Amino acid sequence: MSKKASDHYCGIGGQAVLEGIMMKNKDVYAVAVRKPDGKIEIKKDEYKSKADKKWKQVPFIRGVFNFVDSLVLGMSCLTYSASFYEEEEQEEETALDKVGNKLFGEKAEDVLMGLTVAFSIVLAIGLFMVLPYFLAELLSKVVANDTLLALFEGIIRLLIFLLYVVLISLMKDIHRVYQYHGAEHKCINCLEKGRILTVENVKKSSRQHKRCGTSFLLFVVFLSVILFFFIRVEQPALRLVVRLLLVPVIAGVSYEIIRLAGRSNNIFVRIISAPGLWLQKLTTKEPDDDMIEVAIAAIEAVFDWKEYFKTEFDFDVDDAQAVSEKSQEIAEELKAEEQEDS
Repeated sequence: MSKKASDHYCGIGGQAVLEGIMMKNKDVYAVAVRKPDGKIEIKKDEYKSKADKKWKQVPFIRGVFNFVDSLVLGMSCLTYSASFYEEEEQEEETALDKVGNKLFGEKAEDVLMGLTVAFSIVLAIGLFMVLPYFLAELLSKVVANDTLLALFEGIIRLLIFLLYVVLISLMKDIHRVYQYHGAEHKCINCLEKGRILTVENVKKSSRQHKRCGTSFLLFVVFLSVILFFFIRVEQPALRLVVRLLLVPVIAGVSYEIIRLAGRSNNIFVRIISAPGLWLQKLTTKEPDDDMIEVAIAAIEAVFDWKEYFKTEFDFDVDDAQAVSEKSQEIAEELKAEEQEDS
């Protein structure tokens, strides 16, 4: 191989949905869902961003647009996957549906999706940015030192985020979603390690990945702690405004860090990626074989991994002798990894 397997980058990303997985390759995405009857349903489509393409190519700015696009696409895919598990179809429109259709016509669904995404962003900013600020302000009555207050605000922000992740991971209904999340990571790791995409190889791959959204959110929290500690404003109201204005900046920088982490494996990247990988032990769970099959189906709908192996690893999956040699190589790699873990 020309490079270490860990340095390879396949370019696809994904998201766990209800009993399924969404995989995205450039502008094309596919949602694979295990239906109640056990069959896998696959929806493939092209995602058309509302943002101008030139803005999505500018470093530090593109992160904000990509984050919003991820939310919009993620919500849409979740809605699609949930449609297979509705207890009963509503034959009549609800009052909300009627009002939406009357006001916005055919764009009612897009408007509702936009409002949902906007609400999600506002809720996240309120929970992880505004709430820690006000809690720290309460401490100002007993703590006069501004440096200590800034430090306490950062600690509170980090604790709220970690508590949120822990509480979500304890929810029974979320466990299967986290299993699918693990299947998504395992499949991508399997490909980027140059291992043939089979259930057995995917099972043996890691369920943690440096480009995960969990790591992105943790970077956002960490960077906000650092920036808010050093950027001081005396007036309380203005201090809150500054924090809100810095949110897009923090998101943009966090995106660039995640982007770098997905393409590099040097010591610096490994160090800054470590906390996010640790946190992923909570947000990913070991999937079963059926879940891995769904993840593989989603990948194969949008990504020619056999061609990727030819160009990236100089390996022909259709060559029986090459496959035999590759299987032996994979077995040795896995054995070495097990020895490192022990």
